Amino acid sequence: MNKYISRKVEATILEASQYFPVIIVTGPRQAGKSTLIKHLFPNFAQYSLEDYDVRSIATNDPKRFLQSSEKGMVIDEVQNCPELLSYLQGIVDNHPERRYVLSGSANFSLLHSVKQSLAGRAFIIDLLPLSMEEAGELIQTSSTNELLFNGLYPGVQTGERPAKFMYPAYVRTYLERDVRELINARNIMQFNTFLKICAGRIGQIFNVSQVATEVGVSSHTISEWLSILEASYVIFRLQPYFKNSTKRLIKSPKIYFCDTGLACHLLGIESARELESHSMRGPLFENLIVTEALKHRFNLAKDNNLCFYRDSNQNEIDLLIQEKSSMKGIEIKSSMTYHSSFEKALKKMETMVTEAVSVRAIVYDGDVENESGEIKILNYRHLSTIL
Repeated sequence: MNKYISRKVEATILEASQYFPVIIVTGPRQAGKSTLIKHLFPNFAQYSLEDYDVRSIATNDPKRFLQSSEKGMVIDEVQNCPELLSYLQGIVDNHPERRYVLSGSANFSLLHSVKQSLAGRAFIIDLLPLSMEEAGELIQTSSTNELLFNGLYPGVQTGERPAKFMYPAYVRTYLERDVRELINARNIMQFNTFLKICAGRIGQIFNVSQVATEVGVSSHTISEWLSILEASYVIFRLQPYFKNSTKRLIKSPKIYFCDTGLACHLLGIESARELESHSMRGPLFENLIVTEALKHRFNLAKDNNLCFYRDSNQNEIDLLIQEKSSMKGIEIKSSMTYHSSFEKALKKMETMVTEAVSVRAIVYDGDVENESGEIKILNYRHLSTIL
């Protein structure tokens, strides 16, 4: 049995459970949702709706199922029976002391059911694969290329499922199955082409019309598929900064994957060694850093406040982190050698954003660091110190 990996979100979930009768942990399949909630609530009755017999009972007699435990219930894979949520409302209103902890791979029907049935009663939190901080000693001896190739899904990092087996199976058994419920099955081949095209555009401005032409479907279809991938926690769109109306700013988002291991598989990369000279190494490294910032926010139950800056004069900052009245700016470089040219955009940051600048940092793959200067220089493994 693999050792439990402590997650940063634990304290947030336990605190929220004091105030909300229903806790819903969503996120990609295999991110560790089930393991997490079973660990945090070991004394609750535990059920998985992946089990056909359990699902039949829950579907045929939902009230009896939900009231089978007076203390609390952990219900895994709740997206398999989203109608349960409509029955939960009455139960928690009549029994406010009861707690229901649910997990699910987010999809449209699940989120719609939560909004319709459990408004004000449910606390929803997103769990992505491990952060570098959570992986800790598991990745201490991993090279950067190994980290990018393996990704940070718990099963890969614990050795339960090597990356070369994990990600092909992930696409076949999870993505294609989930996606078939949301799109016309005849489009599966085109959808798989779309997935690979997305992987090839990591860190780029995403042009919907251009991708539609490449795939051979309409722009509307591409927009729908992007929404499906986001709802399934496969990709996310990093929005552009737009508050400064005096400049001509880029208005389209960039695209990133929620895990670099899956992206490497879709790019046809078969070993960490291939990354050494691969044209996508830089974008994948950038993907890793941006995703770490997103995980940090989600683990605190905070909204995604990340964006990037790019204007018509080609001024660009890879990652902006918006806070209440200030802004952090991070330039991301996959190089192991530091160059003063990395600082160019950050030196002009005050002229780009309307907020006060609290942090400016270069995050790269090298060992030379300086945290005392006006622009901090950090090895990427120390990123959490400025998030």
